[in-house]
Amino acid sequence: MTQELADAANAICDADALLICAGAGIGVDSGLPDFRGNAGFWKAYPPLADAGIAFTDIATPDRFHTHPALAWGFYGHRLNLYRATVPHEGFALLKRWADAKPFGGFVFTSNVDGQFQKAGFDPARIAECHGSLHHLQCLYNCSPEIWSADAESVIVDERTCTATAPLPHCPNCGQIARPNVLMFNDWGWQHARSSEQEAELESWLQEVRDNRGNLAVIEIGAGRDIPTVRLLAERMAQVMEAVLVRINPRDCVPPGAGKCAPLPLGAMDALTRIAALLPK
Repeated sequence: MTQELADAANAICDADALLICAGAGIGVDSGLPDFRGNAGFWKAYPPLADAGIAFTDIATPDRFHTHPALAWGFYGHRLNLYRATVPHEGFALLKRWADAKPFGGFVFTSNVDGQFQKAGFDPARIAECHGSLHHLQCLYNCSPEIWSADAESVIVDERTCTATAPLPHCPNCGQIARPNVLMFNDWGWQHARSSEQEAELESWLQEVRDNRGNLAVIEIGAGRDIPTVRLLAERMAQVMEAVLVRINPRDCVPPGAGKCAPLPLGAMDALTRIAALLPK
């Protein structure tokens, strides 16, 4: 991968702006689980494995209606995990590179864990296309309000993966609250916050275009199963005539068109190797 690493380092070095597109794979080096198939999911949640409940079964609004303690047991455990997790050093490398650019950087991610904010990235330069577990909404959509989950403390019995009452509730109607994240079979997700973030991303990209800035796209840990991040990275790289640095240990095949530096590595490994080739 000598040439690919050099191509990636050159693209980042020459860029005036960095678009960082991140999927679940970026968090693996921080110790976060990657729910790739039921085997990985059930390893992280043995009580759900015993009950035969798959990720696509628990991560639905219906669970909050039919079994709120179990739904909040799963999401409450994840919220507590994300709060306790320290972002790996790769986040700091990305932030350092972006901060040094004339137009800075922007993050587009499908992750709901808030790790980029925790690593010090400007929240105004982050677009979370699937929402954030650190924000809540009413399960019954009594209003379009989205509010911070910072004041919530969810106690979870890890033996059963159930949350202890009282569960988070809506401050307007008193009914149960749910995370402001896009779930499976989810027609009630309030997407206003994510839509505003994506509008900011488009505005930033337009500024880079208008000023003929040179963009580099760094895609990390974005898979094909839910290809939102992967497809946006490819599209932006082609539209902006940018180099796509694709970091993925399982699937780093280049897209059919455009310039690409494919790196079949984990996030921390790839970013550390690239950093070693950049000017100090």
